[in-house]
Amino acid sequence: MFLTLVPPSAAEFKTLYDQTGWADLSLSTCESALAGSWIVCAARESDGELIGMGRLISDGALHAFVTEMLVTDRARGKGTGARILRTLVREAKARGVSDIQLFAARDRSGFYERNGFRRRPADAPGMDLSDATE
Repeated sequence: MFLTLVPPSAAEFKTLYDQTGWADLSLSTCESALAGSWIVCAARESDGELIGMGRLISDGALHAFVTEMLVTDRARGKGTGARILRTLVREAKARGVSDIQLFAARDRSGFYERNGFRRRPADAPGMDLSDATE
């Protein structure tokens, strides 16, 4: 396995995203998401097959946000996600951004805590848009 900062194609991203079951994204949505990314780290098998990826979105000066940390089922538990996350954090810091935030998917906070992130206290700022506002 090797890591690269070259983003995957939109089709590869969609295939990997589809495996999560989170949503059925269109190819054009995947293209737009990749185009709006600040840093993308892809994990590939030696034959080039995409087995994981993570994205950072950022203003490039103050804040970065980890999104779409995706690893195939067969690559999970082998350190792939940790290596992707470390690469994203290292690259953000090299570009001068050290405030790196994320929302952990259900039951995934332990992974992020093992990799240097901590939960915000209950009285810390932060909100999420509710579907009830439509």
